[in-house]
Amino acid sequence: MKSPASPPPEQPHDALAKLKQRAGQDLFERMGNRLLDATLTEESLHELVQEELVRVVEAEAILLSREERRRLIKEVTDDVIGYGPLQSLLDDEDVTEIMVNGYDKIYAEHRGKLTLTGIRFASEEHLRRVIERIVSKVGRRIDESSPLVDARLTDGSRVNAVIPPLAVHGSSLTIRKFATDPFQVQDLISFGTLSPGMAELLDACVKGRLNIIVSGGTGTGKTTLLNVLSSFIPADERIVTIEDAVELQLQQDHVVTLESRPSNIEGKGEITIRDLVRNSLRMRPDRIVVGECRGGESLDMLQAMNTGHDGSLSTVHANSPRDAISRLETLVLMAGMDLPLRAVREQIASAVDVIVQLTRLRDGTRRVTHVTEVQGMEGEVVTLQDAFVFDYSAGVDAQGRFLGRPIPTGVRPRFADRFRELGIALSPEVFGPVPGAGLR
Repeated sequence: MKSPASPPPEQPHDALAKLKQRAGQDLFERMGNRLLDATLTEESLHELVQEELVRVVEAEAILLSREERRRLIKEVTDDVIGYGPLQSLLDDEDVTEIMVNGYDKIYAEHRGKLTLTGIRFASEEHLRRVIERIVSKVGRRIDESSPLVDARLTDGSRVNAVIPPLAVHGSSLTIRKFATDPFQVQDLISFGTLSPGMAELLDACVKGRLNIIVSGGTGTGKTTLLNVLSSFIPADERIVTIEDAVELQLQQDHVVTLESRPSNIEGKGEITIRDLVRNSLRMRPDRIVVGECRGGESLDMLQAMNTGHDGSLSTVHANSPRDAISRLETLVLMAGMDLPLRAVREQIASAVDVIVQLTRLRDGTRRVTHVTEVQGMEGEVVTLQDAFVFDYSAGVDAQGRFLGRPIPTGVRPRFADRFRELGIALSPEVFGPVPGAGLR
């Protein structure tokens, strides 16, 4: 009889994985409730875990190289108080977005390009633990009764999580990272998102208290541009920001930050964006900044713009300035006020002064493709006039990158007269010598 085959020798990475699992369990047993101690700062907890973990690894009495020991301590620390295998992607400044399509399939966006990473969670349960750790830190919950949630990380990065039964093939997690050092207008000019003339015009629009809507699709950089526009607001003005999950990083001192709240486990206590917009009008704001208009709050926002709260800023999902007008019409109708369409359009034409359109091009770059003035009503139509448009005619280079840039149409907006009255000077070349098209 043949002797039974001996099991294959254990691979080094398998042994390290088992050691990591044992070390994590030992750490939980040793530290217990101290891991949940709310009085400990993040730094103190991190130091405490690392000290205890060194003792755990020494107690294992397994010979490890210095690199293996360092990696083991880092990975167990990430699992216990960090974000597990995602931590390395979160620490990588070149990664702008992380998409988890399941515990074993993680994509990352590097400089506008999506790639499948070799990183994975140990199991679905491991992924769920990380999701629960993220949402619990901002007072949200995720379970079968509430299987999707918007949250944020401590650095402001936006998080969306969906778990079964809504996510059929396992939990899904999307993280949009935000720079710890917020982008300034010069950064956007160097990226090619804005031209210097466009930046000068937008600076004047904010200082001249024009109402501005930033329009664009998902991931085009609307929040980043809104941050840059808000940096033009004078430091002596009172700003109220309203968001679903706090993302704006305003640099001024006199800022009140409001965040909506979902209902609790009993279905009570919900505070909507619309509630916050209405409340903000009683807070004596000089400026109201709404992170995104996506429902009935659009009507309250337009009314605020029309009743003395000039210089307000917001964003909306749309693919062109004309689509942004149509989208605002739809959102206002969602308020349930049963207004005639002409009255809605008159509200929009009267309230909104400028639409800034962002587009994400095929090469992964984000560009401002239109700066458009809302001129008023002509019959039943809201009339728009482009001040800047993106020049696609320059084509692409050998790497597929667009060579075009935003150019002035040559048409001087009507609000330029307002700048002159307020003493806001613009360079003569901002609007350019190029003749533009007429009304659209």
